[in-house]
Amino acid sequence: MIHNTLLIVEDELNLGTTLKEYLETIGYEAFLANSVASARKIFKQRAPQVVLMDIGLPDGSGLDLAVELREDNPNFLLFFLSAQNDPDTKLEALEIGAEDYITKPFALKELTIRLKRAFQLQRDFTQQEDCITHGPLKIWFSKFQVGDAHGGILNLGQKEAAILSLLYREQGQVFEREQIISAVWGPNKFPSNRTVDNYIVRLRKWCETDQQKNIEIQSIRGIGYKLVVKGS
Repeated sequence: MIHNTLLIVEDELNLGTTLKEYLETIGYEAFLANSVASARKIFKQRAPQVVLMDIGLPDGSGLDLAVELREDNPNFLLFFLSAQNDPDTKLEALEIGAEDYITKPFALKELTIRLKRAFQLQRDFTQQEDCITHGPLKIWFSKFQVGDAHGGILNLGQKEAAILSLLYREQGQVFEREQIISAVWGPNKFPSNRTVDNYIVRLRKWCETDQQKNIEIQSIRGIGYKLVVKGS
C-alpha cells in the first residue's frame, strides 16, 4: 500500500531509476526529476512528503533548490544524497534543515532504515504537546518549528528537533555527544561530534535571541551539553 509520496532529484539516470524502482517496491509513490526545473514542477504538482536531493544538478545547485522548496513548504523530509564529502557542504545541508546527508555510494537498505527512522521520529513528535512557551520563546515539536524572541519562526530538521527534544525532556542533565548521537541517529551511526556541535550552534542562535535566557543550552567543557530552563 502506498503510504508516502517521494521525489528523487538525481541527474544520474541509472541511480535515479534504480532508486525509483526500489522505493516503489517497498510502498512509496516515487517520482524522478533530473534537473532543478523538473523538480520544481513535480514538487508543485505532487507536494511530496520526502525529497531525496542530489547537490550537483545540470541547471543549478541542489542546496539552492532545497532552500527554495523549504520556503514553499517546510513540512517535508529532506535527505541529501551526494558524492561530495566536504564538511562545509554537509554543514550547509544541515543548516537548511536536512534530516540526513548520505554520501554516495550507499546501500539501498541503509536508505530504507534512515527513512523509517525519520518517519518514526515524525510520528513521535506529532504526539507531543502542541506549543511550549518560555518567555518569548516557543517550541512546536509537532510542527518542527521554534519561535524566537523577535517573533520569527525557524523550521527545524528532524535531527535538530530530536536533539532539542532530548535536551528539553531531560532538563539539567548533561549529555555527552556520543549519547546524543546514539539517541538521535541510533547506535553505530556515522555522525561525528562536529555534526552534533553544528546542530547545537543553530539551536543556540534561536534561544539566544532571548536576552533573559529563559532557555539556555550550556556547554560542559570536555563533556557535552545540557539545557536549562529559567525558573526550573
